[in-house]
Amino acid sequence: MKALPNLITLLNLFFGSIAAVFAVLNHLEWAAIFFLLGVICDFLDGLVARALGVQSELGIQLDSLADLVTSGLVPGLVMCQMLGMSLSGGWNSGSFFADALARDGWLEAWLPFAGLIITLASAWRLARFNIDENQVSSFIGLPTPANALLIISLPLIVLYNGSEFTNALLLNPWLLGGLTLLSAYLLNSPIRLFALKFKGWGFAENAVKYIFLGVSAVLVITLQYLAIPLVILFYILLAVVGKKSA
Repeated sequence: MKALPNLITLLNLFFGSIAAVFAVLNHLEWAAIFFLLGVICDFLDGLVARALGVQSELGIQLDSLADLVTSGLVPGLVMCQMLGMSLSGGWNSGSFFADALARDGWLEAWLPFAGLIITLASAWRLARFNIDENQVSSFIGLPTPANALLIISLPLIVLYNGSEFTNALLLNPWLLGGLTLLSAYLLNSPIRLFALKFKGWGFAENAVKYIFLGVSAVLVITLQYLAIPLVILFYILLAVVGKKSA
């Protein structure tokens, strides 16, 4: 039983590795599915470790290594594919990585690799988290799973929930480039964000969390995948407003 949390963490890494393969192949829906499976394991491993009382330094380090793949490498690869499509005329099923060196222009061949800035920023954020003792009940900077969810939602919006306007917007190289840089900043920003951990169930001490969950549920039901960027934005705004009112 003591090994169970680490086995769940390894499942996170396993699903994240599969998601990375699908992202490279430009099967972004499947990449999203296995990313979500990995995130579920990422949530469960800590829960199980606390329940069994078997938290360890090995588990902490293993968790970060798994997160780097699932919530760091995968969104970086997805952004590479999105940038590749934005520079080659729009949505297509071909993989940027398969024909990168065959592309005519320098920008088309190399610029999409800038999506991996997200992976680098995620690694930096995870390393900082491991040595920061001030991120127990809250986070400083956007957590890597939340940031990854934001990036991975983009192709899902285009495929299932987009309009002509939103699709053109989400496949604009300038917007994707700006979002890549914004993502890297948010991961390592000084913004303190609340963690969805409940010490009790009373409304007074958890008002912000309940409001966040309620609004998020309404947005997801009404807007589907389009809700995900709005939920992440709402999460950040709640933290900023809460800090100003404190």
